[in-house]
Amino acid sequence: MNKETFDILVLGGGHAGCEAALAGTRMGKSVCMVTLKRDAIGRMSCNPAIGGLAKGHLVREIDALGGEMAKVTDKTAIQFRMLNTTKGPAVWAPRAQCDKYKYQQTMQSIVEQQEGLTVLEEMATELIIKENQVIGVRTQQGKTIAGKAVIVTTGTFLNGLMHTGEKTATGGRVGEQAAVGLTESLVAAGLKIGRLKTGTPPRLARESINFEATIEQHGDPKPEPFSYAHETVSYDQIPCYMTYTNDETKKAIKDNLHRSPMYSGKIIGVGPRYCPSIEDKVVRFEDKERHQIFLEPESLETNEIYVNGCSTSMPAEVQEAFVRSIPGLENAVFLKHGYAVEYDFVFPYQVKPTLETQKVRNLFLAGQINGTSGYEEAAAQGLIAGINAVLNLNEQEPFVLDRSEAYIGVLIDDLVTKSTEEPYRMFTSRAEYRLLLRQDNADMRLTEKGKAIGLIDEERYQGFVEKREAIKEEIKRLKKTFVGNQSLEQILRRPEIRYPDLAIVETTKQIPVKEKELKETPSATENCVKPHEDIELTAVERQVEIEIKYEGYIARQKQVIEKFKRLENKVIPDFFDFEKVPSLSREGREKLIQMKPYTVGQASRISGVSPADISVLIVCLQKRSLFHVEH
Repeated sequence: MNKETFDILVLGGGHAGCEAALAGTRMGKSVCMVTLKRDAIGRMSCNPAIGGLAKGHLVREIDALGGEMAKVTDKTAIQFRMLNTTKGPAVWAPRAQCDKYKYQQTMQSIVEQQEGLTVLEEMATELIIKENQVIGVRTQQGKTIAGKAVIVTTGTFLNGLMHTGEKTATGGRVGEQAAVGLTESLVAAGLKIGRLKTGTPPRLARESINFEATIEQHGDPKPEPFSYAHETVSYDQIPCYMTYTNDETKKAIKDNLHRSPMYSGKIIGVGPRYCPSIEDKVVRFEDKERHQIFLEPESLETNEIYVNGCSTSMPAEVQEAFVRSIPGLENAVFLKHGYAVEYDFVFPYQVKPTLETQKVRNLFLAGQINGTSGYEEAAAQGLIAGINAVLNLNEQEPFVLDRSEAYIGVLIDDLVTKSTEEPYRMFTSRAEYRLLLRQDNADMRLTEKGKAIGLIDEERYQGFVEKREAIKEEIKRLKKTFVGNQSLEQILRRPEIRYPDLAIVETTKQIPVKEKELKETPSATENCVKPHEDIELTAVERQVEIEIKYEGYIARQKQVIEKFKRLENKVIPDFFDFEKVPSLSREGREKLIQMKPYTVGQASRISGVSPADISVLIVCLQKRSLFHVEH
């Protein structure tokens, strides 16, 4: 290391750490990434997939703001699929199966080659805090590293404990040690710590699987890239496979539940509700005859198959018994057994919407330390933490996305407003304004913001401007072009009419009659616009079609957002004392003091804070002339 003092220290080299460190350096700061293993930077610990339901939205938003995850995914994916295509465009979700080794190598190379970014292979064991402001860290080797801001992105490594049946070992990942000491430092800083649990399934040898007994699943024939910087992706897609558990599987698990650390009491951490282990599924859904199992290749260069849907911490011999009861896996050879990991996390109500902690200035938390699960949720937080660490040091206004602007805004608002006591996972159902927050328009929503921050370069920005203008001009043209007494825009509103049909209408001056006429007004979730079928549309044409067909719904949602913004733009000053607000309910006062909401809008979403409490709060702020309205 050429220097011992940095602007920003990033503790951890996972998905949150990579985005935080890259954002910090690209915005002009010197950054040191302190990580346990240099060659583990960017590692895909669990499923080698990026995206999925709502998670794909997060990745597109990360990309639109200038993050790295989508670009690395496009370079290393081995299968792309658009999910939820039988529903409306609000819930379409891109997902890519990646070559996990290439993903890791690509991300690690980007981090290592980033100018201004230093990687230090050490364990940070203590935060150095002076007058409620972090000023650096100490490492296990006794080294002191000064930093004006610190971003903690430790994933599952804080006092990590791994379980396979009756066997327990310390570590945050197989073959990697746990991070010790830092939890005690966080507690000493006044932060409340909890314990969570996650798990991973077995990995099997490809040649030991009878794929003829499974259902083959292919990717999209013409896949869409994740990154808006890429027009196409070029690769040879490979299939994944699906099979099912059965009564024999269920019996093998139920007969050995007493050996599961989840049910024997060895695991005290709370597991993910929406991604349960196979033993949890058998217990919670006892009446279900079978469960889906997906067999997903981990790499083009190895024989590892990831058994998605089969996360487990059962003993190795029990895993082998129940897995071999599944069709196609009768002769499965285990390369790795599944295991569960327990780890420490910080209850996220203790961080601001910027991801800076409330108690310690310039100390930021991002990723699983805030109680989330998933690569995408972690990367989104890392990006926001990195951005705000720079803005803090520059004494500039913070960067906060609200719930009407991005899934990232929904994610962070849920964490800091509602907190969590179990691993948080993003879903489209969590977003009230999901018709506006589609995965296809993340660039339209966020590229301007990425440019203003300094993470979108001029070339990419100009491409965005050209696309935006092309959409605007085409909609204008359709409104002005008439066939008989109807404009092309009015004709395109019909559910049975697709954008390519307009060329026929213009040429023949007749509206094509379809075999199946749909009702005139589609619902917001009706499949009147399909992303993948014989019809090919450019990105501009797709946006034009969606904007026109859903104009009425979009307009109504924008009206709702206007009301939402009135409260969201009313910022509560940091120094405001809720103790001195008269007439607040006891619960409302306690929750406001605990959560320290950033805006009146955020305060209104806190459980236990009533509409009456909000009215009292607004009156009090107005009387004291303390409202600062953000634009």
